[in-house]
Order: sequence, then structure tokens, then C-alpha cells
Amino acid sequence: MRRKNKRQIFENVTVVDAGAKGKSVGKAPDGRVIFLSNAVPGDVVDVMTTKKRSAYFEGLATHFHVLSDKRTQPECQHFGVCGGCKWQNMGYEHQLRFKQNEVENNLRRIGHLELPKISPILGSMKQYFYRNKMEFSFSNSRWLTESEINSEKDIDDRKALGFHIPGMWDKILDIKKCHLQQDPSNAIRLETKRFASENGLSFFDPRKQEGLLRTMMIRTASTGEIMVLIQFFEDKKEQRELLLNHLAQEFPEVTSLLYVFNSKQNDTIYDQEVVCFLGRDHIFEEMEGLQFKINAKSFYQTNSEQAHELYKVTRDFAGLTGDELVYDLYTGTGTIAQFISKKAKKVIGVESVPEAIEDAKANARHNNITNVEFFAGDMKNVFNEQFIMQHGQPDVIITDPPRDGMHKNVVEQLLLVAPPKIVYVSCNSATQARDLALMKELYEVTKVQPVDMFPQTHHVENVVLLEKRANL
Repeated sequence: MRRKNKRQIFENVTVVDAGAKGKSVGKAPDGRVIFLSNAVPGDVVDVMTTKKRSAYFEGLATHFHVLSDKRTQPECQHFGVCGGCKWQNMGYEHQLRFKQNEVENNLRRIGHLELPKISPILGSMKQYFYRNKMEFSFSNSRWLTESEINSEKDIDDRKALGFHIPGMWDKILDIKKCHLQQDPSNAIRLETKRFASENGLSFFDPRKQEGLLRTMMIRTASTGEIMVLIQFFEDKKEQRELLLNHLAQEFPEVTSLLYVFNSKQNDTIYDQEVVCFLGRDHIFEEMEGLQFKINAKSFYQTNSEQAHELYKVTRDFAGLTGDELVYDLYTGTGTIAQFISKKAKKVIGVESVPEAIEDAKANARHNNITNVEFFAGDMKNVFNEQFIMQHGQPDVIITDPPRDGMHKNVVEQLLLVAPPKIVYVSCNSATQARDLALMKELYEVTKVQPVDMFPQTHHVENVVLLEKRANL
């Protein structure tokens, strides 16, 4: 029989750092690390442990003796329950410092790299309302707050349109106001819930797998264009059109009103047909005069303004003069490839998702860019010696892999190709450091620039310039 963790209490623990996944860090009396989900570095707290491992504890602060001077008042009424913006209670300047430290520590401790002076992190001009895409879930059994549970009142309205409670697939927190996406996002979500409730449209029950309304996605572009997609679990034409016609009337500024009928076990739409109910089936993002067509399934950096800063750093690190052949690995919808194309002789983009490559090609045509080519395929299979022979020896390689980093075969091929420069863009400096360690015999790190794409969270992007060692 499995032994339950015996909870322990540690008193007067000083919180000293911010660690992985947004948790803060203290030390137990025996020297083991304690990861806390509800404290800020500088707090002095009593801790109740919730999990015990050989090298660390996880716990909750149950009493605060001293409140940190790094604290600030959270903007959002849902802070502490929603789980989406875990650092709202920490001043933004302190968030940036901890993100900078994480990047440096990962590169040094995991990569064991010799580093130049790391540039100060680029903070976001917007600390709230910066996301261009949000996804919300409908539920017929919303998450109840502690005060609601303790009130012992009968609660008739259990409908929700909001976010999953962390770690609970079937529990949805009803959101009154989200501080992540600019208006009219909140207005659209609230009106959708109000109208659906008053007109008897059923909200999804994930346990019974029934109900009409399943999810809602809202995209707001830097151009001012708006996309709204409603995912229906049941195919009821009259009710579906009732809601969509109402949204079209209430929010005429919506550029693209879409829906999906999805009766699968999961709510992913990538294998589903998206139907355009009104307007276009896409919206446009814009960056330095380039337009990028975004459809319901497109990937685009979720902080448009900071994506521009990230791409400018990438272009600057590449140091292009107009004569270079550039490979853009993990190109996605080709935004970086097109962004740098004016400064390059030719850009070759490679991506595993065929639909993303089709978007990249369409965007290049739309932008009248003729010096880019895009290819679909698994990177570890496509990016090989034959590919290099066919398309040419690159002068610069830009790589922007997913959170897991690059496959070891891709790293090995990079070392075989051995271009003079590699620009490595990463959303996970730990896997970035692992990959850089495999290349440090041939390359030295000459520039490092962290970029904050996601204020109020622990996530941070990092750009590294690798240059081939002079003696090789």
C-alpha cells in the first residue's frame, strides 16, 4: 500500500529565490529546497509541506511573518485561483531580474558555457493586455470559490466560461475580467455567456460528454482585426445560428466569425473543419510593413509587440549584409524568414507542420517576397547532407525550436554543416543550454539577449549568437 506523505510544518522560512515553473524557493532546516506556490522572494513564512522527495519539498505558505518589499498588489480578481499569471504579486522590475538570472544560471550550470556579458533583458512595454490569442472553455459546473462553499447557500447558476483550474481537466473557473487580452475580448466573452445562459443554450459537461457550447477562441491583431471562433459539441443549427447572429450584431467590429463542430473526446481543432460564418476566414497581423495572414489554426507569437523586438534581435545577431544564404529551421509560418528576407540574398525555411508551410508560402506571395523558399518535413529527416547539396551551404542558420529543444540529430547536422554563425532563439533556456553544450567545441557564445514575452509569468525567451571558433 502506498504511504501518504506526512505533512510537516517549518517555521520562519525565508524565501530566497524564484525557481522553475514560477515557484519561489526556500530552505528547510535540513538544507533541502522547498518549492512554494504562494510566496514571493523576500517573504518570511511558515510552511506546510504538501510533497516530500529525497532532494526537495513542495509546500504552501500558511503564515506570513514578513512581507517582501518585492511584492505588489495583483491587478486581477482571479489571482491565486486561475493560475495563469503566477507572478502578478511581484513587481515587474523584480520579475525581469529573476528571468535574467534564470537564463544566466541555465547557460552556466547546464551548458557549462563561457559567456560574454549578457545583455539586460528586454522588458515588455505592456505588462497587461498583451496577448493576441486567448482560449476559453464552457462548463455547466463551474469551480466554486471558498467563500461560496463556506456560505452554505444553494447556488443555482453553475455555468462558466473561462479557464481550467490547474491540474483539473473538468473544472472551469468563470472569468469576470481577464487582464491578458485587450478589449473587446472581455466584452465578447461576457456577452456570449450572458446570451447563451438567457436563451437556454447548454454548456459543455466534460464528464458526460454532452452540451452545445464547448470552447471559445478570440484573436486580436495589432491591425485592429478580430477573430472569434466558437466550438460546438452538438450540431444544433438553430441554436448555433442564434448565438452567432447575436455576436455578429453586437460586435460588428469582428472581422472573422467562425465555428467548429467537434464531438471528439478532446477539443483540439487542428483535425477539424473550420467554418466561416461571417466575414473572412482569416485576419492580418502586420510587422514593418509585412502582413501575415492568420487563420484559426495558425501559429503566431502571442505577444505581437514583443515578437517584433524578438525578431529585431534575431536579425541584428545574424548581421546580414544582403549576400547571405540563410536557413531558418523550425520556421513555423515563416515570420522570421520573411522578416529578415530584405537583408539576405535568400532564406530557406523548414518546418514539420505542412499547414504552417502553406501559410508561410501564402504570406510570402502576399508580401511579394521572392527570395524565400519553404519546405515541410521532420527536421531530423529533412535537414541532411542531401538537403544542403540541393539548396547550398548556408552562411547563417537561425533555429527556433519548440520547448524541448533540438533533436540530437539536428545538432549533429548543424556541426557538420558548420556555418560561420548560428542564431539560436529559444523559449526554454534549459534545453537551449543543453544543445549549446553539444556545440561548444566548435562554437563560442558571443551574444546573449533575453526577451520577456510574457509579463506576470516565469516564461522568458532567449536569443544566443554562436560564432565559429577562429582556430577551427
